[in-house]
Amino acid sequence: MKNTVNLLIVVLIVAAGFTGCQKLNLNPQSWLKSASMRSQSPDEDDDRSEIEKFETKVETPFIGEYTQITGKNLIALQGVGLVTGLNGTGGNPPPSVHREALLREMRRRNVKNPNQILRSPSTALVIVKAYLPPLIRKGETFDVEVYLPGNSEATSLEGGWLMESYLAEQAMIQGRGLLKGHILAKAQGPILIPPMAEEDRKKGTSGLLRRGRILAGGVSVAEDRDLALYLRNDFKSIRNAQRIANRIGTRFHHFDRYGIEEPLAEAKTDKKVVLKLKPRYKHNDSRYLQVVRYIAFRETDVAQRVRMQKLTEDIMIPEKAERASIELEAIGKKSIPILKSALKNPLLEVRFHAAVALAYLDDGSGIKDLAEAAREEPAFRVYALAAMSALDEPEAHLHLRELMCMTSAETRYGAFRALWTLDKNDPFIRGEDMNGQFLLHVLQTELETVTTHDPNAKPGSPKNGGPMIHITHRKHPEVVLFGSEQEFRVPLTVRAGKVLVTGAPGVEQLTVSKYEVGEPDQRKLVPKNIAVVIRTAVEMGASYPDIAQMILQAHQQGNVEGQVEIDALPEGGRMYYRPVHDDSLLALKSGDMKSSKSKRKKGSRVGNQNMVPNIFTTGAPSTSSSRRSINRDAESDEESADETVDQSDSKGKATLVDSRKPKSTEDDDDKFVKQSAFQSWFRYFYK
Repeated sequence: MKNTVNLLIVVLIVAAGFTGCQKLNLNPQSWLKSASMRSQSPDEDDDRSEIEKFETKVETPFIGEYTQITGKNLIALQGVGLVTGLNGTGGNPPPSVHREALLREMRRRNVKNPNQILRSPSTALVIVKAYLPPLIRKGETFDVEVYLPGNSEATSLEGGWLMESYLAEQAMIQGRGLLKGHILAKAQGPILIPPMAEEDRKKGTSGLLRRGRILAGGVSVAEDRDLALYLRNDFKSIRNAQRIANRIGTRFHHFDRYGIEEPLAEAKTDKKVVLKLKPRYKHNDSRYLQVVRYIAFRETDVAQRVRMQKLTEDIMIPEKAERASIELEAIGKKSIPILKSALKNPLLEVRFHAAVALAYLDDGSGIKDLAEAAREEPAFRVYALAAMSALDEPEAHLHLRELMCMTSAETRYGAFRALWTLDKNDPFIRGEDMNGQFLLHVLQTELETVTTHDPNAKPGSPKNGGPMIHITHRKHPEVVLFGSEQEFRVPLTVRAGKVLVTGAPGVEQLTVSKYEVGEPDQRKLVPKNIAVVIRTAVEMGASYPDIAQMILQAHQQGNVEGQVEIDALPEGGRMYYRPVHDDSLLALKSGDMKSSKSKRKKGSRVGNQNMVPNIFTTGAPSTSSSRRSINRDAESDEESADETVDQSDSKGKATLVDSRKPKSTEDDDDKFVKQSAFQSWFRYFYK
């Protein structure tokens, strides 16, 4: 009996305990069930069950979902400076805060009689402005703009030289006036202004002479600028910041001088991760940031294989190819076989995106497709050339040399810029230092033979693109002669600053002379070869602005045989119109054809103007007007799709530079080209 009672007590205790566990929800199965129903934050992924750990979900969370990128902004700098060397167009600046600031700086440098110097007609006070680019290193250069204050007595900056000036951040604070920050840069150099004909000066456009630009005239003295990722407030923690740094460091790293692997990301705080630039992406940091954003924050090997299988299908679809190629590039070397298979696709759009990703993965399998994209499709050109500049392979050099012999001006100069970025010492493009002010590149393109199709060539046009002169108004002061045998036509009278170049009708040599008060006369007979004339003018003291003025003046007068281009750079954000299959016969047979109007091509914008690779950027911020024009273009692109396709050739090769000539007679062509060079100069000057 006693044993029976004890057994009954034990049964009651066990039953009561089981009931209590149910009320307290202590059942282990219920724990797993409730845990799986809760939303997972990045902090909890290590607590997932073994079943969840090997899930094959394709919806992978990416780093871009949890972070925002900073460090891509331009820093506005300003200062006051003194311009010297003016030919009587300077003047005494009126009293102002700028005059007082310049006088303080001159006294600090122990300049004697500063007021007397300011009163000289050969000097002028100017405001100096610049934008410190993102990712700039200490000691690197950038463009600087100078202009005369509104109340200045000076009339022109032509021929002027900016003395060394300091640039800093400035802000106008109510009640405290103008406050300055730390000095971040220095600026000096010759001032480049748009050259003008006498008839333009009489029309009242001489106000353009009151401002100018110094190419590569600014030098950064600030600390190196780096990128940074900031975690969203609802995800910030030391643990998550470290995880993001580890994920980026696993994908992107480099080796120091001792051969030790160093990750390119470092967690600084619970919300900040400092990001260094991979050298391969130095000239296309926008692409680098795109790839970083698509690195998986949390993904198992099984889930990655499932996602790669899906990307294998997506990259073959034109509408999904761009996103798929970036995701595959973010995965790394394991994606190369998938990208190579996409190179067999018959569609250029698919091959282009795959080839770009392969280039940044250090695989040159798609070089031929990149060259085809740069040659055939303007919308792909800027990104294809940038990708080719990241591949140090002999085949890339050969394709870029061939592209420099195309008819399109932006294709030719874009290929030159890509090859210059790839290898400055390539014998085909190696430049000559012109007195430390600019580089002269003489390309023997007349000796090159083009073996591929030139989409812009006209019947009877030269097989190597013909002669062309390119001068820059942004970033790199240089003159590029496409054709080493180019000569000036006579009769000729042009100026390169204080240097005069003349040639009578029928002569075989030109006279280069310089006459200046207080200095011995200089006079020299030289061949009509343009490169020889430039070298001689520089020896006599001509600056880069003087040489640019001479070339444009000769072009306006008809003394140059080939075309003259200014900053003929390929652009980002263009529309690409996908080819449409010709199904009119099938529609006619089925009776579905209701109109003879051709089917409208579907357009897609490739990149945008804010994501242009660094080697093709202008270095200036987008203005509100330019942003409005971008929006207008986006709205009107679809409306004018039919018209655009009709006006261009069958593959939509209408570009800003290539479409400068309207449909006109041959008699009007020369006149239009002479005007377009000056119009483009003004357009790029204020772009």
